[in-house]
Parts: sequence; structure tokens; C-alpha cells
Amino acid sequence: MSKTALLFAGQGAQTIGMGKDLAEQFPTAKTLFDRANTALSYDLSKVCFEGPESELTKTENAQPGIFLVSWIAFQLLKERAPQLKFEAAAGLSLGEFTALTAAGVMSFEDGLRVVRQRGRFMQEACEATRGGMAAIIGLDEEPTRAVCAEAGVELANLNCPGQLVISGEADKIAAACELAKARGAKRALSLTVAGAYHSRLMASAQPKLRETLASIPLNLPAVPVIANVTAQPHATCGEIHQRLVEQVTSSVRWEESVRYLLAQGFTRFIELGPGTALTGFMKRIDKTAQVLNVGDAASLEATVATLNG
Repeated sequence: MSKTALLFAGQGAQTIGMGKDLAEQFPTAKTLFDRANTALSYDLSKVCFEGPESELTKTENAQPGIFLVSWIAFQLLKERAPQLKFEAAAGLSLGEFTALTAAGVMSFEDGLRVVRQRGRFMQEACEATRGGMAAIIGLDEEPTRAVCAEAGVELANLNCPGQLVISGEADKIAAACELAKARGAKRALSLTVAGAYHSRLMASAQPKLRETLASIPLNLPAVPVIANVTAQPHATCGEIHQRLVEQVTSSVRWEESVRYLLAQGFTRFIELGPGTALTGFMKRIDKTAQVLNVGDAASLEATVATLNG
């Protein structure tokens, strides 16, 4: 039997209209959008469905929006393919919260409120600093680390072979991009982001997130959930709490997390949430793994047909 792991989308996957066709076609999705609006005391569904872009890309909206659409994808998949069993979960940055919620660590409403607050705290950190991020394409980890050390920036995401993301002060990011190209990077592209995620510039968000997490009950995960910070499964509730706080300023070790799952015998991965970034990373990490995704009605139907076939 193939072992299945669920992968949950991270920030950057947001797109205007996300979840709209699901809400129109499936009562469960409509109910969850309504529950989210009630839990957050504002119309998140309107921001997801209609934007505008400037509102949706605000960290405090993008994070709960992606969490919600990913959660809806998960619930609809369970409804449509009830025989599906998953034995592990992981999520990219914000997606780690969705993965933990899927594993029963926190309730849907608590998870949603926490990521809304996390987004707000990170937005405040963005506004207090002049940060930026850039994708470094075609340069290995060690030379990229050397570039980061020289330019005074940090390695934020280790996504897949040939795709790393750096983070730090905007002027230093520009210098790091030039340095990376001089060292052999095929491309070094500035990203359209509000600030320097997964760097020390986000440190002001950590004590506020720690306090928010302390206010909600956490359970042990029903299946292993891989922590971005360690690329290993979370163990205790105290450790989950600590790792989620550390994650705000730490590197996302995504490729390593996926390789851990592959080494445990996982052969099928289902990406849940808007976009297909994690599917793209997986193809560069291991072409032999089966990767399905659910982000809208069409991909839900395709994935259900494959699973039921």
C-alpha cells in the first residue's frame, strides 16, 4: 500500500477568486466560509473572492485566506474520497498551521484566528522594517549561504534543488542578488512581498505569536506533522508551540522535510490549497512520487477520480 502525506500551501499562493467555485458548488465549503467570517468578525470570503489584490496580499488577509481555502480543500477531499487515509502532513510556513490543524492539534476556529493574528503581527514587523526577499535560481545551498553571509542577509526557504529564497534588508537583498549572479546563479529575482519573512526582521512578531499560541489548547498530532524549522516530526505540545514561534525568523527547510517523508516510504502526496507551488517543488525533488492537488472544483474532481479509480 502506498503511504499518503498531505501538503498544505503557504503564503504567496493567494489569488483573487480562490475558493469561490468550491463555495458555489459545495455546501460544506459555503458553510466553512460562513464560519470563518463569524470567527474573524469580518468578511474574509469577500476578500478571497473579489480582492482587490492590495487587500488580499496583506499578510493579515492572505494567511487566513490560504488557511481557509486549504482547509476547505481538505474537508471536501475527505467527503468525496472517504476511503482516503493519510499518514503524515506538512505545510510550507503558514501551511504548517493548516497541517497541524488537519492532524487535530488545534480546532479549525483556533487555527484560523491564530493565523490571522500571525499575519497581523508579521504585517506590523514588515511595516517597521525595510525588508525584501529574492529567489535564487540555479545556485547550490553552500554558495548561496556564502552570498548571504557576505551580503548580511539570510536564507529563508530551501524549497527544492535549484530554488532557494533569501530574505533581509531591501538594499542588502539587491546587493546579494548581484553577488549571487556573479557566483553563477542563473537568475536572482526580487519577490513582490511586504517584507523579509523568515529573517531576523520578523523578530518583533515572535513574543506576540507566543502569547497568542499560549491562549489556545493544543493536542498531540494524530499523525506525524513535519516542522519547517527541524524537518522532523513535532513531538510534544510544548515543542509545537516553540517551533511555531521559531519558524517566524527561521529557514523553511522544505526540501529536507519532503526528503524525510520520502525516506519514511511515502510515495503519494496531495497538495491542498490554492496554487500548485508544492507540486512544482516535488517534481524537482523526486520525479517518481505521485503528486495530486486540490485547489478548486476541477482539481478536486481530478484528484477524486484518481483516488477512486
